[in-house]
This record gives sequence, structure tokens and C-alpha cells, in this order.
Amino acid sequence: MDLLQQPIILVIGFALFGYLLGSVSTAIITCKIMSLPDPRTTGSNNPGATNVLRAGGKKAAIITLLGDMLKGLIPVLLATLVGMQNEVIAAAGIAAFLGHLYPVYYSFKGGKGVATILGVLLGINWIIGSGTIGIWLFVALTFRYSSLSALIAATGSPILAWLITQSPIITASVCFMAILLIWKHKRNIQNLLAGKEDKIGSKKK
Repeated sequence: MDLLQQPIILVIGFALFGYLLGSVSTAIITCKIMSLPDPRTTGSNNPGATNVLRAGGKKAAIITLLGDMLKGLIPVLLATLVGMQNEVIAAAGIAAFLGHLYPVYYSFKGGKGVATILGVLLGINWIIGSGTIGIWLFVALTFRYSSLSALIAATGSPILAWLITQSPIITASVCFMAILLIWKHKRNIQNLLAGKEDKIGSKKK
């Protein structure tokens, strides 16, 4: 079935659902429920799992990580389960990712999208997602830099997407998200090059 043969309402619906779900900030909600500092006002000021780890500890960080991954996973899985084609699956994933980066509920100021893109990749294909997570974990355990782990994993994700799916649409969508993720880490890249980047678990000075 060609993309144009699918009901346009479904195409728009999945993209809108993905964006609105992606816009929900697990970090902000978790910190509020657990009476922790707003992640946007402490540490790196990023509403993501790594910053929540610094401010609130492992439990809050794990909840944030899982919540942000689910935001990417759910729209993609739903699109797959109802038989949508790769174009719609990719659109749902990109929309969820953009929702996290530019959330409508928080003045379009969001996180960097690491956990959300991992959820999207798991939804597209568990091998791609697991492989990307494996790269992230290996770099994180070796060098202890969350940002470096994200950058290297993001760089490898389009390669995995092409090797596993052989789909130009899926590969292009993953490449687009990877480029955006790397761009969102531009300050981290500067800190890494200057030797000023904080390691995982360290307290922000």
C-alpha cells in the first residue's frame, strides 16, 4: 500500500499523537511528584534523565529514562500494529522526537532526545534499538560521559537502520533525528573538546 492510498486522517493522527505524547516531559513531572528541583533550573538545566540523576538520584533518573523511551516507543508501535507503512511509522517517530525537543506544553523548550530516540528505534526494530543502546552503554561504561555516549550511538544508528531494514525512508528518518540530536549536544561537544564535560553521576558545579 502506497502512502497516498492510506487515509490522510491516519497519517495526520499518528503524527499528532506522537508529537503530543512526545511533548510530555517525564523529567519535569517526575521531579514535581518527587518534590525534587525542577530540572530546567538546576544542573545543566536539561529536562532529561542524566540531569535528573544529578539532582534527584537513580530512582528519579530511571523513571525519567523509561518514561522518555515510552514516548518514542508507543506511537511507533501503534503505527506498526495497525499496519501503517514505513512513511507513517517514520512520521510518528519523528513527531514524538520533535515533541520531546520542542514540547508544546513547555514553550517549545525541551530536552535533547536521547531516551526518546532510543524508544523510537526500539519501536521501528528491536535489533536497531538494542544495538544503539548497546553502543551507548559501552561508551558510557568506558568513558563515563553521557553526552559522548549519545553522540556515538546517534552516529551509528542510521548505519544500523540501513543494515537491518534496507529502507531509505526509515534510514533517512533515523539520520534526521540523529543530526538533530547531535546539534542539540553542541554545547556538550564544546565541553568535551575543552575537557569540561561532567561525567555520569557527577554533581554539577
